[in-house]
Amino acid sequence: MSDRLCLQGILFVLYNNIAWQLLPLELGFGSGQTCWRRLDRWQKAGVFDRLHRVLLAELNAVGELDWSRACVDGSHIRAKKGDPTRVRRRSTGGRRAANTS
Repeated sequence: MSDRLCLQGILFVLYNNIAWQLLPLELGFGSGQTCWRRLDRWQKAGVFDRLHRVLLAELNAVGELDWSRACVDGSHIRAKKGDPTRVRRRSTGGRRAANTS
């Protein structure tokens, strides 16, 4: 199956929000299993991250991005809440007895 047809199958499944196994074979995109495996391989290789950057750069170059409607999603990044606090550790050393001076 060609990469282009698999990409069309992937986009069809995602756009129509259907299960992979429901991708109609008569459309010629291959099976849902084939498209899913290709998507998985491409994601692991970083293909979609690179494609996203290229599309954004090209759209921005021709003035087709509406930055007033942009939002930042940091849900996958760990939030740091200020400086790290030092954890009090319990001493394992001996203590002086309370009645000694």
